[in-house]
Amino acid sequence: MKRRRTTLLSLAALLGAALTALPAQNAGADEVEQVWNGGFDTTADPWWTSNVTAGLSEGRLCADVPGGTANRWDSAVGQNAITLVKGTTYRFSFRASAVPEGHAVRAIVGLSVSPYDTWQEASPVLDAAGGSYSYTFTSPVDSTEAQVAFQVGGSADPWRFCLDDVSLLGGVPPQVYEPDTGPRVRVNQVAYLPAGPKNATLVTDAAAKLPWQLKNAAGATVAHGWSVPRGVDVSSGQNVHTIDFGAYRKRGAGFTLVADGETSRPFDIGTAAYERLRLDAVKYYYTQRSGIAIRDDLRPGYGRAAGHAGAAPNLGDTSVPCRPGECDYRLDVSGGWYDAGDHGKYVVNGGIAAWELLSTYERSLVARTGHPAKLGDGTLALPESGNRVPDVLDEARWELDFLLKMQVPDGQPLAGMAHHKIHDAQWTGLPLLPADDPQQRELHPPSTAATLNLAATAAQAARLYRPYDKAFAAKALTAARKAWTAALAHPDLYADPADGTGGGAYDDDDVTDEFYWAAAELYLTTGEKPFADHVLNSPAHTADIFGPTGFDWSRTAAAGRLDLALVPSKLPGRDQVRRSVVRGADAYLSALASQPYGMPYAPPGNRYDWGSSHQVLNNAVVIASAYDVTGAAKYRDAAVQSMDYILGRNALNISYVTGYGEVDSQHQHSRWYAHELDPKLPSPPAGTLAGGPNSSIQDPYAQSKLQGCVGQFCYIDDIQSWSTNETAVNWNAALTRMASFVADQG
Repeated sequence: MKRRRTTLLSLAALLGAALTALPAQNAGADEVEQVWNGGFDTTADPWWTSNVTAGLSEGRLCADVPGGTANRWDSAVGQNAITLVKGTTYRFSFRASAVPEGHAVRAIVGLSVSPYDTWQEASPVLDAAGGSYSYTFTSPVDSTEAQVAFQVGGSADPWRFCLDDVSLLGGVPPQVYEPDTGPRVRVNQVAYLPAGPKNATLVTDAAAKLPWQLKNAAGATVAHGWSVPRGVDVSSGQNVHTIDFGAYRKRGAGFTLVADGETSRPFDIGTAAYERLRLDAVKYYYTQRSGIAIRDDLRPGYGRAAGHAGAAPNLGDTSVPCRPGECDYRLDVSGGWYDAGDHGKYVVNGGIAAWELLSTYERSLVARTGHPAKLGDGTLALPESGNRVPDVLDEARWELDFLLKMQVPDGQPLAGMAHHKIHDAQWTGLPLLPADDPQQRELHPPSTAATLNLAATAAQAARLYRPYDKAFAAKALTAARKAWTAALAHPDLYADPADGTGGGAYDDDDVTDEFYWAAAELYLTTGEKPFADHVLNSPAHTADIFGPTGFDWSRTAAAGRLDLALVPSKLPGRDQVRRSVVRGADAYLSALASQPYGMPYAPPGNRYDWGSSHQVLNNAVVIASAYDVTGAAKYRDAAVQSMDYILGRNALNISYVTGYGEVDSQHQHSRWYAHELDPKLPSPPAGTLAGGPNSSIQDPYAQSKLQGCVGQFCYIDDIQSWSTNETAVNWNAALTRMASFVADQG
């Protein structure tokens, strides 16, 4: 599933008119050293400079960098016309210094022309004495238009950058990437519920069972037993045992599990961590908001100016045209959430994300273990807190208002349909704060899928907001009906799979599932027979929709099925709907039992999909829903256990949630949570879910490190790896749903 294509080289086109061009020279495909004149002994040729005053000094190239620039690429030094050979390994090395020290340089090897792909980058923080830096990567392409560049802008104050001994040496031995997986005892590094399942995985060559001990924070053994050999785990290629210590139920912090001479990372037994995660997973959305300044008093360290509000250099989202030649109107599509690590906003992904947040709240109203007050007014520290509306509804409203704005206005061709997406005309680079994005924003053509996402989420909103804002509920229902009618009139307007410049394509040429989902939500809100008839006559109503890779923005039938099962209604045959959810959960239980790492995810051929972390969680949502339907403990326990994989019980021994666990993902691909590239910017906020293992490793950085990876090992915690390590609103929605469920079980 190619969700997006993201480039890392900035669109401050480093080859544009602003450059001071120096004579270029091709290093030639036969040269081992691809950089010309990296020693700067007598001349600066063929290096170019941009927005710096540069010259030779003591055998170095030194550049006086002006202060007051906003972006890293606003000032730069580089060399073009470099040749790379696909599959060849290169060592990129240089010496560099900064006066005053403490400034970072973004050192890149990438494409010098559109789409400006980057194949290697690093951002060392320089000292005054000068240090040596070296990085090894394998080129994923053949190119004669590569570039070595050093981006030095973005500082409020002027400074001096000096560079020497630049080399791009081809033909060096590949540097084998070996992730640090820590102790061989893999546990949920956050917490186990006192009355919940407690399982761990031991990586070992031993064929026979082994003794284990559970130790408290003081080092005393409080429980013990024997491991269960499981053989070779297909998801990781490791020989493993499993450990069950669920009989121990006492609360505490700092527990460790010891087996085969290894001691696990520490963990708690308690519920407090899940109460925090329930909130943090939703708090993530506030810092994803577009069109509003993010208040530092509400999110310390994350305050920033409003993005795409029309203040220079933004062109803004308040009056956005269609792509040239596609419509003659402009729309105010301000607001909403930035979809992922880029500045795009997509109706199909925003729709499924808003649905899952709304369904998290709706479950709290109808489930036996639901607690609506847990995400109620004042829980999330939002600007709207204190308005007597549950905070989770306030946050979802920010996206819903945007979705309604994407509807084609009356009097226009395709009135009532929804534009598929809005984003920059060209890809932008990292890092780039939303307020600093200079690109033209464009509306992309309406699609049936987007229109039905609007119909489904707006219909759901109509019933949930009615107690708090009757006018908004009525507006949402009117929009949902209009979208439904428009989709029936235009049932096969599909997004162009080639429309991936400046934003993801999010193409989908089967909208049977979207029709089913929208009809389900409209029926649950209105009770009207035409919507019930569409539900009952849809092929999705009786199909096996709970596949191994779970539901997602392109597979939405499960959203309708789950709500039909959980939200009370008079739908004929509702008991059969509920039984179908239980059957789906049973399949995921079988998958969980077959996986020595205990997750309800066993993709065909062990091919982990893009965003596998949230697919694990969405499969767990189905299991949790079966518990809500039946009350059977096996579903509760399996759903709770599914969180273990996300929080550290996995082959890489890493928590995929920022801020949770001793070793956690911290470098998700994002233009503004970009501390890895710019020390002045923050890492992702606590409660941010990483995409997780992706067997297709589409990005160049992952390709250079993870070739031949097996299942769970197809992941790297680096900002450059957009195919394994991005953040996204629909992924965090799955985390929101499951964190809230697990907290409720405490």
